[in-house]
Amino acid sequence: MSERLVIDPITRIEGHLRIEAQMKDGAIEAAYSSGTMVRGIEVILRGRDPRDAWAFAQRICGVCTLVHAIASVRAVEDALKIRIPPNAELIRNLMIGAQYIHDHVMHFYHLHALDWVDVVSALKADPKATAALAQSLSKYAKSSPGYFADVQAKLKKQVDSGQLGLFRNGYWGHPAYKLPPEANLMAVAHYLDALAWQREVVALHTILGGKNPHPNFVVGGVPIAISIWPDHTGRGKGPHYRGGQGGTALDVTGLQRIQSVIQSMREFVDQVYVPDTLAIAGFYKDWFRQGEGLGNFMTFGDLPAKGMGDPSGYFFPRGAILNRDLSKVHEVDLNADDQVQEYVAHSWYDYAGGKTKGLHPYQGETKLNYSGPKPPFQQLPVEQAYSWLKSPRWKGQAMEVGPLARVLMLYATGHAQTKELVGATLKKLDLPVQALFSTLGRTAARTLETKILADAMQGWLDQLTANIKGGDVDTFNESLWEPSSWPKSAKGVGFMEAPRGGLAHWIVIDNEKIANYQCVVPSTWNAGPRDPDGKPGAYEAALAGHAIHDPKQPLEVLRTIHSFDPCIACAVHLTDDEGETFEVKVV
Repeated sequence: MSERLVIDPITRIEGHLRIEAQMKDGAIEAAYSSGTMVRGIEVILRGRDPRDAWAFAQRICGVCTLVHAIASVRAVEDALKIRIPPNAELIRNLMIGAQYIHDHVMHFYHLHALDWVDVVSALKADPKATAALAQSLSKYAKSSPGYFADVQAKLKKQVDSGQLGLFRNGYWGHPAYKLPPEANLMAVAHYLDALAWQREVVALHTILGGKNPHPNFVVGGVPIAISIWPDHTGRGKGPHYRGGQGGTALDVTGLQRIQSVIQSMREFVDQVYVPDTLAIAGFYKDWFRQGEGLGNFMTFGDLPAKGMGDPSGYFFPRGAILNRDLSKVHEVDLNADDQVQEYVAHSWYDYAGGKTKGLHPYQGETKLNYSGPKPPFQQLPVEQAYSWLKSPRWKGQAMEVGPLARVLMLYATGHAQTKELVGATLKKLDLPVQALFSTLGRTAARTLETKILADAMQGWLDQLTANIKGGDVDTFNESLWEPSSWPKSAKGVGFMEAPRGGLAHWIVIDNEKIANYQCVVPSTWNAGPRDPDGKPGAYEAALAGHAIHDPKQPLEVLRTIHSFDPCIACAVHLTDDEGETFEVKVV
């Protein structure tokens, strides 16, 4: 018997994603991913000053707070051949690293952990046994019986009142939950701890970027100067005060505060996040055997040590892995016409050359053509167009991007810490390396990546401090800042590894203004619909074959989709020929 399962929205916070699954005999026969919101940044940017693009592009999303700004300023710098100072690169790396760590921890506890943790079951836990469990996993300070008893009391008060708040929409009691009550109580406590922890972590962005979300950036470097001769206030300007385009200077106090933030990050990751992931994964080892999907993975590379022009210095390597083959890394060229292309065969757009044609982003078009049913609708017209997302492909292949792709790339290229962490994790869980290609493999990779980055941040801060002590305080390159020095026409690509995967902005500049601007973002790669050949995207492929215990409580679908950390505002577009907005309401 065949039926259609519909989940809309499927995300817990950043919505606009609809999943439909064609069911047959209790399992998913085929899945369809639809972005149900539209955006207009590319069209808004046309005709504007390229140096202003980052401030608009950054507003694509309030979750991915700085990644679009980084990609945007890099696109302009690539087009105009601007090389930024080493200090600016280190400051950007620190800000990117902080974004990763904050984002990954928030995703695990607040967007994904409840797929594995039965909150209501925590009421049955023994706080003493919970404390013993927590203390066996790490030396985290908040692991006393009294602490867990207090958390349990707060939770009971919520449940008894009928006001579950953050926990109101869970499928509590679902037979797919396997954690014992004590593990559930520990996870709920850490869920609440993570809410408080994040307030301290975002301070790094405010120190270096002025605010969070949406910290400040500038083409040519970073907008914060460095002061190494403070006055009596501790924040004055000395003769070695050089750098950004204004704002508060970075001094000894700021460096000490950053050190404190990094220490807080590392402690929470080492003592809470990593142990919790391993503890939860041990009860769900069957989820290391499903949810893989494509078997193709791609990274653009990021966190440079020698400038963006030298990929050999990237902390995250660039490349593609096909068909699970970790012995061969394929080269990726973001400028080549025949590598990255976007298709619209199943999207609500048109191309001048027809819907089956693929376009490289330099030639990309954003021409709306909504041909679907009027929302709300019962089912998507999956044989036609069914999403606001396009279908990006690399050499014709659908690719998965994100933490799993990056960890696999680090592993395949011999990164020592990655190989050690992956090996220790697989050994502890008694799993083969093939277990990485799965729903929980994706979740575990995100955790290991967070550990790797938290450790790397100390090195970037140490290098920045050493540069300053050595007298290097430059954070901004003024060359080519003025349009009078620009070529008449230029184009460039700005890319980075956002927490959710490879992100790139392509820009075409004519006569000092933006002529074309195209963003191809992680959630477009992963959540995009089928291409003209019927090849599914990563979400769609990963869901195929999933057995569903209860279609009214499709926890299994949530687990796999949430393992990608969907954030759909980044992935959708907007315009029509009249320039009018097009509103879609999901009911």
